[in-house]
Amino acid sequence: MTIVDFNQARRERDASLRLVSAPRFMVAGETGSRLLAGPTASHGAESLEHHLDRLGELDLANVDPRELRDTLRESGLLGRGGGGFPMATKFDVAAESPGTPIVVVNASEGEPASRKDQTLLELRPHLVLDGAQLAAAAVEANDIVIYTHRSRVAANQSLRAALAERDEGEVRVRVVDAPETYIAGETSAVVSYLDGRGALPSRGVIPAARVGIGQRPTVVNNVETLSHLALIARHGASWFGEAGAPEAPGSTLLTLAGAVREPGLVVEVVGPVTIGEVLETYAGLRSVPRAVLVGGYEGTWMPGEAAWRTPVERFRLSQLGMSLGCGLVAVLDEDTCGLAQTAHLVKWLASQSAGQCGPCIFGLPTLSSELDQLIAGRSRKGDVRRLRELATSVRGRGACGHPTGVVSLIESALDTFAPELKSHLRGEICGVSRGAHDFPLPTTEESS
Repeated sequence: MTIVDFNQARRERDASLRLVSAPRFMVAGETGSRLLAGPTASHGAESLEHHLDRLGELDLANVDPRELRDTLRESGLLGRGGGGFPMATKFDVAAESPGTPIVVVNASEGEPASRKDQTLLELRPHLVLDGAQLAAAAVEANDIVIYTHRSRVAANQSLRAALAERDEGEVRVRVVDAPETYIAGETSAVVSYLDGRGALPSRGVIPAARVGIGQRPTVVNNVETLSHLALIARHGASWFGEAGAPEAPGSTLLTLAGAVREPGLVVEVVGPVTIGEVLETYAGLRSVPRAVLVGGYEGTWMPGEAAWRTPVERFRLSQLGMSLGCGLVAVLDEDTCGLAQTAHLVKWLASQSAGQCGPCIFGLPTLSSELDQLIAGRSRKGDVRRLRELATSVRGRGACGHPTGVVSLIESALDTFAPELKSHLRGEICGVSRGAHDFPLPTTEESS
């Protein structure tokens, strides 16, 4: 485990950025950080004693649910799982619906290259558990389910050790192993699995916060979102809004991946910065890359020049037709064909279908096959046109957002990698080269 000592000049220059990496922890607790504040990574997970010494105790017995929801509403906290839904609205729906609510901590983090939620569980487990207890208090729930992958060994060890340090209290807490699939972390799939129906995502018209597990109101939030709640309850809505932007307040965790100095590095952004500033400071980049994938494996490819000057800000990205999603920022290796890398990802994503609708069963494998033909140099302009038409026909038609996410990845690749596209249409052949390992995918055994 290596500790990196940044010099004072670097720290002053980069005061708006805070970082920690996982699983190779490097730095934690820099002055000004929020979610990652606390002891350095060399000390491992923060104990309950140190957590309370640093942040103080929460008087959960005397929490006024409505007052807490009002504070949350004033803070403007948006979910950090990708959808960006206002957390207070979700809580209001659950609190006002019939039945006793249940709170789910979604710690599955299905994006293979994302590490932010694992980092919080490994380093700040009590911050996460505080957030879960506060969520239960806000909606008057009597059950908390922590939904996590068994393969997250270090995070789960930290979590269980933290649970052993805490009093059980009136709210029951249980840990459930999630299926090792990409879609298993989608909210409707989480609810479906915990309801005994398998991890089957859906586009239900009734939100889980109204009717979810066992017909009870079910509040599902990811680890980062709940950790923010634990800080808002202590420091207030105004403090929370001092970071981020008015339309999307609070700090944001990013995971750096691909051709970067430390794949898996997690960066906490607390001030206005661009993707380029993050990559230059913490990814070790000294020049603009060819392309950057933003938002996850179902995110959007951006040309390097455009990404370099794009703000790390959810609202601004949404105006550009993109999403920060899970907070993944992945750099394409200079020696790797962007279309070949996309085909590699699409093949895996097609295998992650729940197998319950035509766009996934037939559409995604066909899209994958067409991409394979393209990078093998066996496609012509008419084939690319048909590929785009097929992508358009799949968009928005699945039982969940999975096929649409794959289409977004493909369409942005065709636009971003126009030179490679022309090369392949001339019959030139290439494949994913040495940079492929920087876009990690689970093994067949793990993803089955």
